[in-house]
Amino acid sequence: MAQASRLRPCITSTNETSRHPRSLEDLFRSGVAFLSHDSCRGKRIKLNEWREPLNLLLNKKEGHMKSIFFRTFSCSFFLTLLLLLILVTNKTLRAQTEDTASQLYNLYEEAEQFQDSLQSASNEAVFTAYSIEELSGIYHYRDSILTELHKIERDALERADQVSYDLFKRDVLRDIRDYEFGDYLVPINHEGGFYSQIVGRANRVSPENTEEYEEYISRLKSVPEYFEIHMNRMRKGLEKGHTLPIQILGGDYTTMVSSQIVRDPTGSVFFKPFESFPSSVTQPEQERLAEEGRTAIEEAVLPSYQKFLKFMEDEYIPVTRASIAIDAIPGGEEYYNYLVSYYTTLDIRPEEIHQIGLDEVERIRLEMEAIIEDVNFEGTFDEFLTFLRTDPQFYVDEPEELLKEAAYIAKRMDGQLPSLFKTLPRKPYGIEPVPDHLAPRYTGGRYSPSNSETDAGNYWVNTYNLTSRPLYTLEALTFHEAVPGHHLQIALSGELEDLPEIRRNAGVTAFVEGWALYSERLGLEEGFYTDPYSNFGRLTYEMWRACRLVVDTGMHALGWSRERAVEFMTQNTALSHHEISTEINRYIAVPGQALAYKMGELKIRELREMAQEKLGEMFDIREFHDAVLLNGSVPLPILEDQVDRYITETLENE
Repeated sequence: MAQASRLRPCITSTNETSRHPRSLEDLFRSGVAFLSHDSCRGKRIKLNEWREPLNLLLNKKEGHMKSIFFRTFSCSFFLTLLLLLILVTNKTLRAQTEDTASQLYNLYEEAEQFQDSLQSASNEAVFTAYSIEELSGIYHYRDSILTELHKIERDALERADQVSYDLFKRDVLRDIRDYEFGDYLVPINHEGGFYSQIVGRANRVSPENTEEYEEYISRLKSVPEYFEIHMNRMRKGLEKGHTLPIQILGGDYTTMVSSQIVRDPTGSVFFKPFESFPSSVTQPEQERLAEEGRTAIEEAVLPSYQKFLKFMEDEYIPVTRASIAIDAIPGGEEYYNYLVSYYTTLDIRPEEIHQIGLDEVERIRLEMEAIIEDVNFEGTFDEFLTFLRTDPQFYVDEPEELLKEAAYIAKRMDGQLPSLFKTLPRKPYGIEPVPDHLAPRYTGGRYSPSNSETDAGNYWVNTYNLTSRPLYTLEALTFHEAVPGHHLQIALSGELEDLPEIRRNAGVTAFVEGWALYSERLGLEEGFYTDPYSNFGRLTYEMWRACRLVVDTGMHALGWSRERAVEFMTQNTALSHHEISTEINRYIAVPGQALAYKMGELKIRELREMAQEKLGEMFDIREFHDAVLLNGSVPLPILEDQVDRYITETLENE
């Protein structure tokens, strides 16, 4: 109640706020401390009761109050104001008369509303960054969600709702585990981080009126605080020995920072929105806004990048950890075991996955050697890989050529989809190059999902360093990232209106990436990979994912060096040296994630073989794909239950 009484004058008295523009920040810090106190752990935080008073606050039309709320205070303050309002109005637990499923979905809705409040903050007048103290408040909120979730009797739910329960718990627990391990102390990775994320947002922003331009300028002015908060987290990480390893911070890493430091502010990517204006902005306003934007870049953005570059070169990189293994960080071994289980959705040890990888490498190697014999190549396996990596026939000279090749492959597969699927997504997709600021350390391609009803998904093709982008892997890459891989599965999942939101939005990596790897093989069934070098490219992509099982577990659980991992990948795949180096850095920086691809694909192939064996002539590939895809992205044990039910129902109907 003390916090409520202190909060009320700050909301109602705009004059007091204008005289002390940081006083609410002081309240914010007190609120975070209160939320972090042991007495708050496990408390139920109910959102419905604060929605109406909060809306009154947000909809207040007095210009002074609106200006103060959206421009004076940081989004981090906005977050904690929400937390305080939630806390002080939380008087009772959810009504006991609600049925179990309603409790589950109401709890999920509350958690989503809270998550939306975090995300919506980034659309206001500052770039969002949360301090360590603020993150503690977020952590305790999520911990309270988990406490309440455990009170729901899972066994009393219908089967479909049990899936929702499991997915919800999985997501909440991941956020909690990440915080407890200290993941927030490393807000950078092998291909960027907080400093590159705002570059991407600057590339996408398109103000439509004067007010939106002013909000964008306000965000530019907030860059120094945004950078400082993240650097403070990294300094705390240095104190605890929780950093990225030096091996992936060397070489050209800092060029991703220095590339944003330009002499002329108008040459910065952040100035792009001021290069052209919509007709709704008058000429005098255009001149004013452009000058204010230029000044903000010169005085706030560029100095922030310069300061961060100096921090990286002088403070951070020289003292980062030497070991590449996550177990070099306190609690790292336990955390890696958790990540293995999280990403694969299986109860399995790293050593078991390592052996599965070795077995797959041996199997795929035999298929690759058969192709080498078929093309009458005279030389060793290593010499054949060197031939593929260096012969000009396998590479293009211009980015547009690579994009056209990818588009042609994708369009041909589009025509084959009805023979494979009964249900297809309505959402289309496009093909674009990987953005320039990401490309040097990015993988060969990636799928970028649609963010709204008016946007298509996009298959990104990396056109940087074309001598490392072979044509013989392009079919496999396209089927993985576009169709029938990521675009088809992710877009379709978002359109499954009969499923609850939690099921439509789930992104279980073993399912999503397992499906995409499975999709590479579907191209073989549909008459692609007719060129033996392209089929070898398919196998080298499959080998790549098998090697991941070996090198990820090798580096993080079995004491492998980076050099040993690079050598293993070089000896067994036809990936370019550049791609191999980029990939190994990824496995070091993001432990466990790369295990999901092959483990997921193996499970889907196993389930298909089981269905074909049990159903015989009744097996329909289109029906099987519906059984896999039409329940959204799910953990592999749940997928197995779904396919078992599909087999049983098919036999019963016959």
